[in-house]
Amino acid sequence: MGVSLQGRTALVTGAATGIGRACALRLAEAGAVVWINHLGQAEAAAALVQAIAAAGGHAQAIEADVADAAAVQRMADRVGGVDVLVNNAGVILEKPFLETTEADWDRVLGVDLRAVFLVCRALLPGMLARGGGSVVNIASDLGLLGREGYAPYCAAKAGVIALTKSLAREFAPQRVRANAVAPGPVATAMVSLEHMSAEWVEKELAIPQHRLADPAEIADTVLFLASDLSRFYTGQVLGPNGGSAMP
Repeated sequence: MGVSLQGRTALVTGAATGIGRACALRLAEAGAVVWINHLGQAEAAAALVQAIAAAGGHAQAIEADVADAAAVQRMADRVGGVDVLVNNAGVILEKPFLETTEADWDRVLGVDLRAVFLVCRALLPGMLARGGGSVVNIASDLGLLGREGYAPYCAAKAGVIALTKSLAREFAPQRVRANAVAPGPVATAMVSLEHMSAEWVEKELAIPQHRLADPAEIADTVLFLASDLSRFYTGQVLGPNGGSAMP
């Protein structure tokens, strides 16, 4: 059975670069019309729209700060209903716990967890009106494992997993599936070995496959969860992580 999203509309947050970009490309390749959310990355978002169009797909960029409730609602009003929602936007912070400020905590939790709540709250009514759909939230293996020096990030991603399970239970009767993807280390600008501490690099490359993932490998999992191939999946956490976490 092939993977087809023909006739469906998707929104991917934080889609101008990295994992989000790879997800937008995969969804468009499968036939979905894709909204590419970004914040301050208009050039990269436009380039992605052009790349999708050149491949015969359809996409449109939309700028919004997903940690801002009013901005998210404006985005939802413009987009309308979607069949697939991928909450990917995120930030990461490497800092000792006792040096972590309230501003650090609020920033990471705001983008990595609060934004998932805001976007789901704004987009779910439209999804329900379309008769159901698929919500895919990008978490992290660190939400399962924890990691010293990453307390806000780990807390946020663990929260994303718990929120996903709650959504799955609440909206399953209305034909909305909610699942999470918990990647291991991925080769993106946000997770760059050259910008991380030696201790971080040693831990990340100690996983069984001993390499970083390509963003396309995460996008393949997202595409599966967005499609009918995963029609009996809800409340699940899939881990394209190279073996970093084996729950």
